[in-house]
Amino acid sequence: MIKRSHIRQFLAVVDAGSFTRAAQQIRVTQPALSTGIADLERLVGAPLFIRNRRQIRLTEAGGRFLPIARDLERGFRSADGFGCAEESDKPVLKLGTIRSVPGEFFQRIAAVLSRDFALEIGENSDSELRAAINAGRTNIAIVPLRSSERDPHVVPLYDEPMTMFVAADHPLAGQGEVAPEELAPETMIARRSCEFLDATSRFFTRHRVRPRFALRSDSDDRCLRMVAAGVGITTAPASLAIDGIVPIKVSGYDFRRELGLLIDPAWLAQPEMEQRLLRALPAIQRAAGDWQETRVDG
Repeated sequence: MIKRSHIRQFLAVVDAGSFTRAAQQIRVTQPALSTGIADLERLVGAPLFIRNRRQIRLTEAGGRFLPIARDLERGFRSADGFGCAEESDKPVLKLGTIRSVPGEFFQRIAAVLSRDFALEIGENSDSELRAAINAGRTNIAIVPLRSSERDPHVVPLYDEPMTMFVAADHPLAGQGEVAPEELAPETMIARRSCEFLDATSRFFTRHRVRPRFALRSDSDDRCLRMVAAGVGITTAPASLAIDGIVPIKVSGYDFRRELGLLIDPAWLAQPEMEQRLLRALPAIQRAAGDWQETRVDG
């Protein structure tokens, strides 16, 4: 009999593109994942993946099985939340967010959504949240939007520049604009949650800036507080500014990010969910507009 664990393992491999990453995402060992996939292939009577060293891809049978697996997983998810919805009189909303969404802004969005939904919140990377939306494991995710991403299941929130932050008493704090080369002697702090981490590294490498790093951390708060302490400098979205740090403009460093809601179309197709979300959206968009005005443009 096909079990939910089989479906979960199959979708994890599809979304991750490798057995290694899939095992990490669903927190099982790789041998256990391989055994589970082999068991599923035996049950359906056909190979589901073509395996080689470079990539994992679906067989013809795997491609036919994929929509069935996604429908099954959505059904399991709905069943999971059924009892909770009855108890709280609110349907469960699985809300995902990237880690670099400002805490105060996320608080405002969660406060609006919690009026109509019982929230289950998870943090992850952009790519992992998108995979979770596609697999039906997450209903709505706050992610950086891509330039061409405009459809009924995308709700833009606000956009902001990436900027270099230094301590308020740093010698560069009073300068209007600095060349990238002027940062060569500086000690850097790396925000591992940064969507532009690789692009930033390439930018400075192109300008022959290869700094020493004092800290690499997933915690934005820790990174920015170490900037305020004078330990080093870092790049971050403008709205993450805290007391004790100031932005400086670096010539040619012009990255921007736009945050938005990514919504699972199958979840939104449920009439009750659509009605509740439509009630919440005006307040969400007002909160986003206020945030843009006060924390980004202000």
